[in-house]
Amino acid sequence: MLRYTNHFDTKSLDPFTLEKGFEAVHYEAASGEVGYYHLPLASQPLVEELKTLYQTIDRRFNTIAIIGIGGSSLGIKAIERLLRSSTPNAKKLIYLENSDPISIMSEIKQIDKFRTLFIVISKSGGTVETLSIFKRLIVSFELTLENSDQIYIVSDESSILARFADDHHLRRFVIPSNVGGRFSVLSAVGMVPLTLAGFDTDAILKGAQTFLERFWSRKEEHMLQKAAFYVINSDKYPMNVLFAYSDTFEEFGKWVVQIWGESLGKRNRRGERVGLTPISLIGSVDQHSFLQLIIEGPLNKTVTFLHIEHSEEHLMIPKLTLEHLEKSDFVNGKSFNDLINAQCQATMESVLQSGVSVDEIAWKSIDEASVGEMILYYELLTSLSGALLEINTYDQPGVEIGKKILGTYFES
Repeated sequence: MLRYTNHFDTKSLDPFTLEKGFEAVHYEAASGEVGYYHLPLASQPLVEELKTLYQTIDRRFNTIAIIGIGGSSLGIKAIERLLRSSTPNAKKLIYLENSDPISIMSEIKQIDKFRTLFIVISKSGGTVETLSIFKRLIVSFELTLENSDQIYIVSDESSILARFADDHHLRRFVIPSNVGGRFSVLSAVGMVPLTLAGFDTDAILKGAQTFLERFWSRKEEHMLQKAAFYVINSDKYPMNVLFAYSDTFEEFGKWVVQIWGESLGKRNRRGERVGLTPISLIGSVDQHSFLQLIIEGPLNKTVTFLHIEHSEEHLMIPKLTLEHLEKSDFVNGKSFNDLINAQCQATMESVLQSGVSVDEIAWKSIDEASVGEMILYYELLTSLSGALLEINTYDQPGVEIGKKILGTYFES
């Protein structure tokens, strides 16, 4: 379970704006134009299939190498990081994402060819980083392509990568055509590697579906209020800071930055540049860096505080007094969980006192259901915000321009 609190003024929000956002996303879901709304239910048969497949690969593979970038990797990394401590026996996941030769070689050195399952993920099927790394792996490990049972492909049904898989008789999983890459983690993109690694993806999907049903039943109105507040004040507060109080949220923050930035930075129907800039911070580390800017810098940011109320780790601060260092003795005998939550609350109070608009998301604890809920929460929040900004939330024309220019650098 998660607790959501908006610490900004919600009484002044126009009810018409709230209804406009809700009706827009309801239409997207009902029309079938946007498919991620249906994934919590639609992916359940896939997970059952993958559980059976897991039984055949479990003893053979102890590592899964994920070849993908952006929407094909960030969500997987976020979920793995959140659940790894409670699922310690899950298979090792290696991510080959960037075209940086240093990181590619570093990851390759960790791979045991005979104990690794390779999963190539690309919605379009033509992602240059992904295909280039895949070629490097084929050569480096002398991988056999024809009828290989250690190379899986995840892509759109009609992509060139899907055709490649079929030509070589490779096992292939489909990303629904109406599901965009950055909204795809609850599709085959995330379900294939996470289920085969041993994570409880059933519970993740159920958590997402439960939250979705609550949203449709109008029991999560705080989301409508938050999206409306952000958009109405986007000129005044063009940046949102996700201040997450646990290192466990680091990869989740990167996923939020992608889904928020790539979805909401657009030109609206009138051709105006609009958007909400996402910034991801980790507390309490970034209290010693970015917090000063939030407190005394320009009042052009909203802040979302994210924290865990109860940690599985009951690590205590010793009742130890050190000469000259008595200043910190006020936390002696407390748990580190108590300390980081107190730091979160104190920082939030200081930010509120400085005039910054704040909302709060508190996790009772991290489990599969809460992870599924949080994924759906940010996907819905993105869609609501995009609808109110009057943009196409699901394209990325700015990114496509760079891809076209890239090709000109290698023309002979």
